[in-house]
Amino acid sequence: VKDLDFGMNNILVRDGKGNKDRVTILPELVKHKLKLQIDYVRSLHQVDTENGYGEVYMPDALARKYPQASTSLPWQYCFPAQSLSIDPRSNRKRRHHILAQSVQRGIKRAVLKSQIRKQASSHTFRHTFATHLL
Repeated sequence: VKDLDFGMNNILVRDGKGNKDRVTILPELVKHKLKLQIDYVRSLHQVDTENGYGEVYMPDALARKYPQASTSLPWQYCFPAQSLSIDPRSNRKRRHHILAQSVQRGIKRAVLKSQIRKQASSHTFRHTFATHLL
């Protein structure tokens, strides 16, 4: 959640290609829906916390530096998984983020529904966006 900057209209993308962090634009068109998503995350996080599961995995160095961060809203995933699961790194029950495969399936359904006759994927959107920026 903390990587969305509504004031500066940008998104920090962590650990992208080459293990680098990058900044991209946050379009005005999606800001309202993202704020609604954060409201959903806030309520889901509250329920998880009340049930003893309101933390996310953090790398050791960050966990030591910010011991309370894993349970705070800013560190929660903006697109959390529907269910809790056992984190294999810590063997603790937590809510992770949705899987890339879930997003890809959703895009595939949307493309089929739109009756677009060409192949399209999340990668297609990435390249179309980059070309548009040029």
